[in-house]
Amino acid sequence: MSSNGEQAESRIVSAERVIAAPRTEIFELIADPAQQPRWDGNDNLSEAAPGQRVQAAGDVFTMELTKAGAFRENHVVEFEEGRRIAWLPAPVGEQPPGHLWRWELEDAEGGTLVRHTYDWTNLKDPARMERARATTAASLQASVDRLAALAEQVSG
Repeated sequence: MSSNGEQAESRIVSAERVIAAPRTEIFELIADPAQQPRWDGNDNLSEAAPGQRVQAAGDVFTMELTKAGAFRENHVVEFEEGRRIAWLPAPVGEQPPGHLWRWELEDAEGGTLVRHTYDWTNLKDPARMERARATTAASLQASVDRLAALAEQVSG
C-alpha cells in the first residue's frame, strides 16, 4: 500500500509450468526468433527472418508484428545459453521504452520448469501503459502453453 492508501500497481507479471521436454529443446524455440510466432500467445508476432538465433546479450533481432507493416527490434539484455533470455523491444531505430520480456528455464522433475515474465517497471511512455496493463498472467500462460505443446511434440 502506498502512503495515500492506494494499492501499488504490479508491473511484473509472470506465468510458469513444467514442460515435458529437455531444457535445450525448449530454449531453442525461444532463442530462435523465427520460431516465436509459433508459440506467441498474444498473437502479436507475424514472422522473423531466419538466421537471427540469439547468441549473447547485446544481440538485436527484428520481428514483424501482426499489425501490417509494423516491425520491432528486440535488444537482448540477459542471456545464459539454455537457461535465460530477456529482451527489451523497441520500434526500429529507437531506444527501448522500458518493458522487458524474460524466459527462465530450470531442470525439474518431469522436464523443465519454464517461467515467462513481462516486466514493465521501467516503462515511462504514457501511450504504452494501456497495452502494458492488458498483458496479464493469462496471456503469458497462453504463450507458455503453446510453447509446451510445440516442445512436447518435438521431443515426444
